[in-house]
This record gives sequence, structure tokens and C-alpha cells, in this order.
Amino acid sequence: MTPRRADRSRRAHGLAGTLGVTLLGTVLPGAGLLQVGRRVLGLLLLVPFLAALAAAAWYVVRDPQAALDVAFDPGRLTVLTTVAVAVLVVWVASVVATYLLVRPRERRRSHGLLGSVFVLLMCVAVAAPLALVARYSTVQKQVVHKVFEHNRTATAPVRVTEKDPWGGRDRVNVLLLGGDGNVHREGVRTDSVVLASMDVRTGRTVLFSLPRNLADVPFPKRSSLRGLYPNGFTGAGDPAEWMLNAVYRNVPALHPGILGKSDNEGADAVKLAVSGALGVPVDYYLLVNLAGFRSIVQAIGGVTVNVNQRIPIGGNTDAGIAPDDYLEPGPDQRLDGFQALWFARGRYGLDDYQRMDRQRCMIDAIINEARPLNLLRRYESLAAVGQEIVRTDIPQNLLSAFVDLAGEVKDSQVRSVVFRLSDQFFPGNPDYDYVHRKVRRALHPSAGSSAPSSPSASPSLPASPSASPTADPANAVDTTDSCAYRPVS
Repeated sequence: MTPRRADRSRRAHGLAGTLGVTLLGTVLPGAGLLQVGRRVLGLLLLVPFLAALAAAAWYVVRDPQAALDVAFDPGRLTVLTTVAVAVLVVWVASVVATYLLVRPRERRRSHGLLGSVFVLLMCVAVAAPLALVARYSTVQKQVVHKVFEHNRTATAPVRVTEKDPWGGRDRVNVLLLGGDGNVHREGVRTDSVVLASMDVRTGRTVLFSLPRNLADVPFPKRSSLRGLYPNGFTGAGDPAEWMLNAVYRNVPALHPGILGKSDNEGADAVKLAVSGALGVPVDYYLLVNLAGFRSIVQAIGGVTVNVNQRIPIGGNTDAGIAPDDYLEPGPDQRLDGFQALWFARGRYGLDDYQRMDRQRCMIDAIINEARPLNLLRRYESLAAVGQEIVRTDIPQNLLSAFVDLAGEVKDSQVRSVVFRLSDQFFPGNPDYDYVHRKVRRALHPSAGSSAPSSPSASPSLPASPSASPTADPANAVDTTDSCAYRPVS
């Protein structure tokens, strides 16, 4: 009789006590088991749980950015998925065991039903976040594999390691390309060409926008393409086939394998072309299918921009087809994916330079929307879209460094230099010495234009221009602030 009475003394005397101890066991796995006298089992659950919680909190507080590194490491993502599933199973088992051990042996049928429902709700509360972690980890691993599994490049920077991801340089230059077709197919024309030059210490960034119809683009002296095109990218036939936006498609078609082993010869060719045009190394590229860009904006819930003039939706100037509609001028307009696409691409009755301005503004708007909570809420949509419309040669082992740098860029100045039609610049017959001077002036405002021109800069060179910590690229000529609300009459 004594053992049975002792056993009964460990059980709750009513529904409220049963639910209370079960709730305690849900919040602190093992605490409920201690309450019912199962000390060994309770401590085996409670102590590791508290230790893991303290370690995770210390890890995040010590270096919040380091926690993001896990998202780009498939090995750690696999471990995270396995751990999440294991914790889920043990935690749910702990909740159920606590309830079964604490409930009275004799109870009303209604109390038993209510207790069972309560336990089910507690299990769901525990399972939901852990299942989400496991799912997100699996999805993210698929994204990393899809985007970074075929990114072998012939124009990679040298002396780059995980410990020194920038190879001793002060800036890293990433080419942002907008294509008019599927990024994994041939025949893409890169109608949007923007070089983002980022200071690796401060995150201060200068965006250089080149027109798609830029002619006679020079290749760096150390490039194998320089021998084929000593006077720049030009040839017989349709001039449209020898513009900057045709390099991606035509160089691989005309000279397959000329650049060496590469999973994307077109991107390597454009990197070299932009390097020659701007006079600075181009380290990496990021290509986005502009049609799919609409899905990215939709996935992040839209963007906010200033619309300074009527932007056409649809239409074809050459064919005389009028737009279907317009985006009307106004400050702080919230655009969905469809509207954002036309904000970036619309050009009926407008010129390419106005479109280049708007594309820069769209980059700024997307950076502003990249808040952690916002991205987390829409993570699966972004992941599904991203792996289909994004292509890059950024190596997987440098993703951690780029995550850190992206955080610096988001919190720093982003300036822009647009090469537009003027008395000094004509895309059909460009003065590349002039372009190089403007680039140097944007990156080194305090140095003026005294530095010699460097048209032979190559992406494979270890050196890269560095900006003074106090330099302000806004002093550079051709830098615009068209993203502010200044309506065009």
C-alpha cells in the first residue's frame, strides 16, 4: 500500500494542477518530470536544454552576424536540420510523458478530454518553430547548391582565401547584370550593367552604371580577348551585335573556350569588358533575370520608391505601340512586383539614361527592404524565386564574408555614377580615358584626376582601387541623386 500512496503523491489532484505541470514541462523540458519525482530523467532533459539555450544566446549576442553564416554552409545546415528534428522528437515526448505521469489516476472523462486537447496544443506549439527551422534549413541548402554548384569562372581574383576573402584589397567589385532571358540559357542580352564597388572595411559603395549600347568596349591588356579585339569589341555587320549588351551572348558564340574553363563564358566576357571600360578590376558577377525580378519584389512584399515622372507600362517606341498604362509621379510610392518591373524597365518615350537612373533607385529600394524580419516572413518565396533567376560566380566558401559585407553596405552610404550622353561622353564613340578619370574621381575624390589612366586593369590582378576613409563619392562628377523626389516637368 505504501508504494502506491507514494506514487499518488506525485500526481496532480485536479485538472488545473495537471495542466500547470504540463505547461511547465513544455516551457522547460524536464522541469515537469522533476515535479512528478522523475529526477534523473528530468535532469537529463533540463540541464542540456538550459546549457544549449545559454550557448545559443551567447553565440548570437557575441557575434550576431556569425549566426547568419550558418545559412550559407550546407554542412552546418544539414547538422541544423538533424538537430532540429531530434530536439522536436525529444521535446514532444517530454510533454506527453509529463502529462501522462502527472494526471490523476481517477479523473472525469471531460477532464481527460480537455487534458488531451491541451497536450496536443502544447505539442503543436513546440513542433511549429522547430519544424520551421528544419524546413528552412533544407530549403536554404537547396538554394546554396543550386546557385553555387556551377559557378566555375575563368576570371576569379587571385590570392583569395576564407581567412583573407578580399586577397588583401581594400575594395571588392561585383558586377550586377540584368538579363532579358533565363539565366541558365544561352542568348541572354545584359540590358542592365551596374558595377558595385564596395569598401571592404566600411561598406561604402559606389555604383557605376554603363549604357547597354556602349560601343568599342576595350578588353584588358592581359585578357586573351584583347588580341582578338585590339580596338575594342567591334566587327562587321549589324552594329547592335557589337554593343556592350551583346558581349554576353556573342563572345562565347564566336570564340568558345577562349577564356579557359568556365561555367559561364558570357559572364566572364562581360566582366572583362566592364573592367576595360571602367579601368578597374571586376571580381565577381551577379546575374538576375529581369523578368523574374518581378517575382523577387513580390516575394519581399513590394518596394517604396519616388516616382519623378510618368513611367510607361508596356509600349514599343519603334513599333508605335502605346503603353497600356503609366505609373504616375509621386513620393514614397509602394510598388508591387509588376509595377517595380516597369519602373526599372519602362522606356516608351524615355531614354536609356533615365532607365539607368531608375534601376539604381530600385537597387537602393531593395536594399532598404532587406530587413531580417521581413526576409524571414517571406523566406520560402524568396528562396524559390532566387534559385531560378539568379546566377553568380561568387564562391561558396566566401559567402560568409559577403554576408558580413552586405551588413556593412546596408548601413553605409551608397553613391552612384551614371555615364550618360553629354558633351564629354557619347556611347557610340566613347572616350574611355574620360571614363577612367571619372571612376578614379568617384573612388578617390581627394586625389582628383592626377593619377594616370589604367585601361589595362584586369580582374585577375590582386590590386584594386581603395577609397580614402573620408572620401565622399558624391564629389565625383556625373554622380546623381535622382532617387530623391524631384518631379520632372
